[in-house]
Amino acid sequence: MAAVLVATLLVGVMVILLVLLARGYPGSGADLLDWKPTRDYETEIELELEDVEQMLAAQNAYRRKRGVAELTEADAHRMAAEDEAVRERARMALDDRLERGAAAKAIEPTGPDGDA
Repeated sequence: MAAVLVATLLVGVMVILLVLLARGYPGSGADLLDWKPTRDYETEIELELEDVEQMLAAQNAYRRKRGVAELTEADAHRMAAEDEAVRERARMALDDRLERGAAAKAIEPTGPDGDA
């Protein structure tokens, strides 16, 4: 029993010392390790645009095989905006239903002993 108590105490002291040491260090852990992100935001944006171009090219190749008109980037943006508008309308309708349901429960009549 005493050995477990001593071991727990030693672990606790070590954790406290490490926390105090970390709080006293003037930089961050990234500075200490000389860590830099692997990609910056500009690279991420470029990769995202390349992905969109590749997906559009693949979609158009499939559409050509079926004999359907190809999509342009403007078509893709328009379709994305339409999808977002549909999602927003559905979200607003759900919010309205939830608010009406909460309001209906708030004004539900109750009996003298609190029962419905």
